[in-house]
This record gives sequence, C-alpha cells and structure tokens, in this order.
Amino acid sequence: MEDISTTTLIITLVIMVLISAYFSGSETGMMTLNRYRLRHLAKQGNKSARRVEKLLRTPDRLISLVLIGNNLVNILASALATIVGMRLYGDAGVAIATGVLTFVVLIFAEVLPKTVAALYPEKVAFPSSVLLAPLQVIMMPLVWLLNMITRILMRTVGIRTDAVVSAALTKDELRTIVNESKSKISQRNQDMLLSVLDLEKVSVNDIMVPRNEIVGIDINDDWKSIVRQLTHSPHGRIVLYRESLDDAISMLRVREAYRLMTEKKEFTKEVMLRAADEIYFVPEGTPLSTQLIKFQRNKKKVGLVVDEYGDIQGLITVEDILEEIVGDFTTSMSPSLAEEVTPQNDGSVIIEGSANIRDLNKAFNWHFPEEEARTVNGMLLEALEEIPAAGTRVNIGQYDIDILDVQDNMIKQVKVTPVTPLKTSIQSAE
Repeated sequence: MEDISTTTLIITLVIMVLISAYFSGSETGMMTLNRYRLRHLAKQGNKSARRVEKLLRTPDRLISLVLIGNNLVNILASALATIVGMRLYGDAGVAIATGVLTFVVLIFAEVLPKTVAALYPEKVAFPSSVLLAPLQVIMMPLVWLLNMITRILMRTVGIRTDAVVSAALTKDELRTIVNESKSKISQRNQDMLLSVLDLEKVSVNDIMVPRNEIVGIDINDDWKSIVRQLTHSPHGRIVLYRESLDDAISMLRVREAYRLMTEKKEFTKEVMLRAADEIYFVPEGTPLSTQLIKFQRNKKKVGLVVDEYGDIQGLITVEDILEEIVGDFTTSMSPSLAEEVTPQNDGSVIIEGSANIRDLNKAFNWHFPEEEARTVNGMLLEALEEIPAAGTRVNIGQYDIDILDVQDNMIKQVKVTPVTPLKTSIQSAE
C-alpha cells in the first residue's frame, strides 16, 4: 500500500464513495417503486420494468446484494481514508479522516442519492437494474450464504421465515387509492369507482321500488281500463296481477305488446298477454353486485323482491343498479333528492318524509340508521312506534328532528338539525 501514491488513493476513495452512492440510490429506488405501475409497464413490454420486476420477485436476495456492495465499499473507503489521513496529518489524520469521511458518506453516498431515488424511483431503478441483474448472478453464492445465516438466526429467536406478504389490495386500500387519485381521475369517475366498491355493501332492499309504488295492471279489469293504463304508463315493463299484487302472474313488455297488437290488428287481452314474461323473483337482502351478475346470467332486466315468506316487497331493475354506479340517468317519476330537501341558513334541512335515508347519508355525510327503514317516514315511525303529531321533536343520534307535517298516517315533512352545521350542497342530476 505504501507504493501507491496518495493521489491514487484519493481517486480510489472518491470512486468508492460513488459506488456507495450507486448502491444506496439503487436500494431506495427499487424499494419505493410503485409496484402496480411497474407491473403495468412490464405487461406493456418495457424491458427495464421486466428486469426490475424480476429482481423484486426475491427482495431478500436483492437487499443482500445491495448491502454486500454498500458495506464492502464503505469499509474499504474507511481504510483508504485512514491511510490518506495519516500520510497527510500523521496520527491526528485518523480523527480528521473519520470526520471528513463520515460527512462525505452521509451527504454524497446516503442522503443525496436516496433522496433523489425517492423522488424519481423509475429514473434511478431502471438504469441501475442493468448492473444489478448480472451482479446478482455473480454474487449468488455469497448472497445465498448470507441469507441462509440470516434465516437460521431468525428461526433461533422464533421469527418465521416462510411468511409470504400478499401484494393484493383490499377493498379499503383500493378505496384509499381511488380517493388519492384526484389529479389523475375525474371526480365523476372517482365516484363511479367508489360506487362499484360499495355494491357488495348495498342490497336490493336499499334501492328497490317499494311495494306501494309498484305500477301494475289487474288483468281482471275491463279492457278499456287496461288500455288506458297501458297508454299512460311511463314504464317499459308492468306487473300483471289478479285482484292484488300478491297474485302477480307475469311481467308485461309494453312495447312488445303494442307491436303484437298492431301487427295482428287485434287489440285484445289475449294478444297483449303474449308479450308477457314469467316473473323473475329476487330474494330480499341480495347484494347488488350479486344481483347484477344474476340479471346478466338469467338475461333478465327486472325482478320482484320477495321476503322469506314469498311476499312481494318491491321491484328492482338493472337500471336501478346501474344508476347506483353512474348516477341517475333514466326518466323517473319519483322526485330527486334535490327536490325533497331544502337546506336552511341556520344549518338545518327541511326534508320530505319520503326521502331515502341512504341518499341523505351519502349527500350530507350523515349517519342515520339504514337497517330498519328506507325513508325518513319509516325511520321515525320505527323510532316512535306510533304515528306522531305535528310539532313532535325526536332525537336520533346526533340529529334533532322536528316533525312539521303529518297526513294520512304518514310523516310528510320534517326539519333536521344536525349538531355539525351542513356543509355539503345538493345538486340536481343532469
């Protein structure tokens, strides 16, 4: 070593620091890569992404390789710095070399490369993988030995070495990713993605048309009455029943009925019934995600929701489920939420009794109970267990509810005053 000039040692020392910076930056770049973007680039045929993905399949080997290289050059740099320090400053050079090298390594071989790699992981990891891939093959025996010793030590202290960390995302994690993608995904698309994730939490009971609002035709009525109902119906499918909805017999396709009667020039009940399909029944409580698949599998667009006793509870359509994802887009005879609520200046909200509780919770970020009732009227009747008089005040959770109007044994209008003033505004659907 004495035959080597001081200049050569200093140049070698600088090279060691640069190599140390390479390993430090490579480690940080590899570990901070977006794994899902990396997988996407690899599937698109990006060679660098494929090379990095292959290295990351065995992270223990990659980390061992980086640490071997990093520690090796750092130790060698420390020895060289000590020699250079002693040549220049004698015995005091040891302390000087230690201080200077520590500062240089921290700044130029640790903090700076790791910060750059954390900010631009792809720009660091992809080029560095060109050298790391062959190095891993060359250093495989030493890497394998170090990993084996490490596993033995871990087992000695009771740490499992066969644990596999799944890269799959949970729904909550996926929801967080969607929420944090505002700069990449429009608000509307964000809402749709979140609605898809919520389909399993929502059942057909939450969005079905309730029994008392189902439009049907009693086939025992006289023909003129049936024609009048067909002519004025806004729906494409109508339930046909005898005497009452409990005796539903089929689902009429209105457009097809008109087509058949026009073709045959016979405007009779018998011809109309040829356009009727067998009723498709849906068990109550079925998650929307499941029901959407069942509609597709059975080639159905509408079904009657029944309880465990077979009693009809409501009606559900494919359009209802799709609207749950993309928002209202079909013509509906029911009032929109914007028509049923009127925010007040004092933070309270005047709400129609027919307003859907789930829609209110979503719009205002409220927390009304949704398990027992679908509407404000139903929720209050469930809480009071009687039909209240106008002027009654009810407290449900963090909300004071003043009943403003009661008609025909139904609560028609209420005033809700939340503890936290209203901040969310309601916009009518386009």
